[in-house]
Amino acid sequence: MPRLPDDAQIEEVAQLLERRAVPYKGFNLEALDGYLSAIALSPEPVPADEWQPPIWGTPPRWESEAERTQVAAMLEDQLHLATQRACFDGDDLPELLAPLLWLPEDPDAEDDDALDVGRDWAFGFFRGVELREAAWERWLDESQWVDEIFHLLDQLASGEILDEDPGLPPTPIDYRQRLDIIASLPGMLADLQRHRIDTLTPREPLRRAEIPERNAPCPCGSGRKYKKCCGA
Repeated sequence: MPRLPDDAQIEEVAQLLERRAVPYKGFNLEALDGYLSAIALSPEPVPADEWQPPIWGTPPRWESEAERTQVAAMLEDQLHLATQRACFDGDDLPELLAPLLWLPEDPDAEDDDALDVGRDWAFGFFRGVELREAAWERWLDESQWVDEIFHLLDQLASGEILDEDPGLPPTPIDYRQRLDIIASLPGMLADLQRHRIDTLTPREPLRRAEIPERNAPCPCGSGRKYKKCCGA
């Protein structure tokens, strides 16, 4: 049963990724958190045997089946964290549900546009989107606000703000703009989760009014056949 990881468990996952994933073009902890956020919010389910391998870049050779099982459980806990964050319904997100991304010790004291905070998180998110790209594209086509969220995350990933005029060069995103987007992440994830639940909620189909056979008595009570009365 997945559980919310504590600080020690999160640090254990971070160290594992640094040893077994990052050197092989896999994810660091920040990219993993963004990636699992996309998996948690995916318009269509993504099974573990599909989302787990990309994390490592080159899949590791585990020392034993017990180690493989333990690592898989750790990743499920991280997915549970991303899911609970998206499901949180309130104004103040608890610290234990905060997005796992690197920030300077005092973000407000920093003002260095060279700091690409949030880049790896957004990169991971888009890698997760790729696993169900067609389904996400349908959301983007149907809802302008989803497209706006993706534009903001793309700014974190690319470091650029595209001009409405495709002929003009993009504008570099600055440090303060990055912080603003990061601060809005919990709200954006919650909105996507509500949209996901709404699209998955079965709706009562609208029943078409039953039409009598042409030779049946007309339901109006006239005593005539339907085809020679209301169906004429």
